[in-house]
Amino acid sequence: MEAATTSTPDQDLTPAPAPLSLTEKAVRMVKLTREEEKLDPASGLRVAVRGGGCSGFEYALDFELEARANDIVLEYDGLTVFVDPISARYLEGTEIDYVLGTTGAGFKFINPQATGTCGCGSSFAV
Repeated sequence: MEAATTSTPDQDLTPAPAPLSLTEKAVRMVKLTREEEKLDPASGLRVAVRGGGCSGFEYALDFELEARANDIVLEYDGLTVFVDPISARYLEGTEIDYVLGTTGAGFKFINPQATGTCGCGSSFAV
């Protein structure tokens, strides 16, 4: 699912390339989670990369009401997604999906920049 709009608050509205995409299933599950957690329906999803995990970097998902300075702001079927510029470099080309499997269910990051991942899939190396 491609982003409907991409912009940075401190710049003009010229679309910037989206550093990541979310599948329709991922968008549905984010919205369902937001509803189940009784969060403000205007809350957007923050996608970030942090140092840590057994492979060096880990993905982080959280809900926020507003963009931070310099965030890339994406829109997917009514869901706002915030990505900071540093995380965007590590996420470029990443697709976020929601999968069900024998080991459980959760968000799966398909990151073409990752040179390795841990067994649980929550951390990666570049």
